[in-house]
Amino acid sequence: MTARTVRLTMAQAVARFLTRQMTVVDGKTVPIFGGVFAIFGHGNVAGIGEALYGVKDEITTYRAQNEQGMANAAVAFAKASFRRRFMACTTSIGPGALNMVTTAALAHANRLPVLLLPGDVFANRLPDPVLQQVEDFNDGTVSATDCFRPVSRYFDRITRPEQIVPALRRAMQVLTDPAECGPVTLALCQDVQAEAFDYPESFFAEKVWVPRRARPDEAEVEAAVELIRAARKPVVVAGGGVLYSGATQALKAFAESHGIPVTETHGGKSALPHSHGLNMGAIGVTGSSASNVLAADTDLILAVGTRLADFTTGSWALFRNPDLKIVGLNVQPFDAAKHDAQAVVCDALAGIEALEEKLGGWQVDPTWTGKAEDAKREWMEATNAAIAPTNAALPSDAQVIGAVHRARNSNDTVLVCAAGGLPGELHKLWQAEAPGGYHMEYGFSTMGYEVAGGFGVKLAHPEKDVIVMVGDGSYMMLNSEIYSAAMVGAGYTIVVLDNRGYACINRLQMECGGANFNNMLDDTFHVELPQIDFAAHAAAMGAVSRKVASIAELEQALKDTKNESRPVVLVIDTDHLITTTAGGHWWDVAVPEVSERAQVVEARRGYEKARAFQRVG
Repeated sequence: MTARTVRLTMAQAVARFLTRQMTVVDGKTVPIFGGVFAIFGHGNVAGIGEALYGVKDEITTYRAQNEQGMANAAVAFAKASFRRRFMACTTSIGPGALNMVTTAALAHANRLPVLLLPGDVFANRLPDPVLQQVEDFNDGTVSATDCFRPVSRYFDRITRPEQIVPALRRAMQVLTDPAECGPVTLALCQDVQAEAFDYPESFFAEKVWVPRRARPDEAEVEAAVELIRAARKPVVVAGGGVLYSGATQALKAFAESHGIPVTETHGGKSALPHSHGLNMGAIGVTGSSASNVLAADTDLILAVGTRLADFTTGSWALFRNPDLKIVGLNVQPFDAAKHDAQAVVCDALAGIEALEEKLGGWQVDPTWTGKAEDAKREWMEATNAAIAPTNAALPSDAQVIGAVHRARNSNDTVLVCAAGGLPGELHKLWQAEAPGGYHMEYGFSTMGYEVAGGFGVKLAHPEKDVIVMVGDGSYMMLNSEIYSAAMVGAGYTIVVLDNRGYACINRLQMECGGANFNNMLDDTFHVELPQIDFAAHAAAMGAVSRKVASIAELEQALKDTKNESRPVVLVIDTDHLITTTAGGHWWDVAVPEVSERAQVVEARRGYEKARAFQRVG
């Protein structure tokens, strides 16, 4: 008996397959794809475009303005969904496709799922070279989409219609795998999109994808427990894996049961309520004094769901105890074993529960817990001072954060940001009480993520109060998805802090002894400097917008516009030099060994002194 088949084009098979993939969220079976972002061109309009029209009542296609922007929104949707749901993005070939490469790298660095469906050249090669085709003089198989290979967890080029069957199945395995999770690129040759094939009906059967919860190896747990029991000054470093595995309550109970203070990476911030006595807050370069003073002295790091990047570890100069041991609890072996850690390869929730069972009633020396609690109280005094309003002519970023916190922060708030100086201030100062309340793209530090990212978060959680904080430099790089959000009535708030330049890098330039050059607008080569009216610009794209002149005005505007059904853009001028001096840590940015500038020579001396504390291995 032969299998029943249905004759479809390859593109129609892709569209139908996407509609049949499901998952379970809060006990309900829902589509795993939250929609498809699309910008059509000659490489996908006739194939994928026609196919998506055919399933328009089953899956929403969102018309975007910029390919990188729409892919950013798709990644933000996945992050806000704790990787349980995700989106697809389709483009034409050439520049449309390559505009998504940056976002592919973003998703790759952050271990976030997104399905990228760029068009590609003709598989039959008869019209070569087609418009937008990249030609390699020595390799006839090269295409522009090859650029996706190093930044995709899985890459495939579809040159025959039947190839889409194993490719899509493999794509779903990667997108839903806790350890391999990341961007998948299926480059769809434009002629093959239109070619028909008799696909088995079973390929389009509804399938429910439930995340795999990998259990730990008993020997690894025993070795980790032995190290924890021997520790006198342990700390937990909580990463994004805590949130993705739904382990927040287990982490809270674990910390309370054993008296171990918890620190948070950018990805892990909001794993514990900010108000919890054992939550020391941010750690590392942008860390709190509470976390960093403990980190300098700790003899054991329990790293849960974190890849221990340089901002977390202070470029590996933060941890100064010569007897330091690391337990790496991570679903990805590559991350679990970093820096000679005792690896416990498993899901974060399963791992915490296994450690809890073996540790029993063991508790850390209460003097260590007491030191942590005292450090937290001191840090909160510094935090409250930093975010308090003043009568300064131009407020600091921290004071703007304070205004947003007072006016709108609640358990339903999601704060979105990505790059520049704001991540450092927000990591220290934002007080997230609910899991997911802090949404920071800092694995790749992608300027331009913020506006589109807020849109993606709002699509994932229409019921949430989504607030984006973004500097003028990042806003200028990529803001067009304000229009996309306005089109579909996605109401979220964007606070633009205008300090007239790339202030974060300007400060870093100065710290490295460099002259003020080409970062702040006043320090650029120019004939004139136009005055940018960000409020008018946003209004032209359909946003409700307002320029405010003070912290008090900002707070009132945030209250007035909370329930708007379209994007809100609030603009405030800020001081580009004032930052929160409390907390923080050195970061390894190489300073020139030789320079004619005395400032650079002096900065190099400081650099070499700081490097002496870096751990090797």
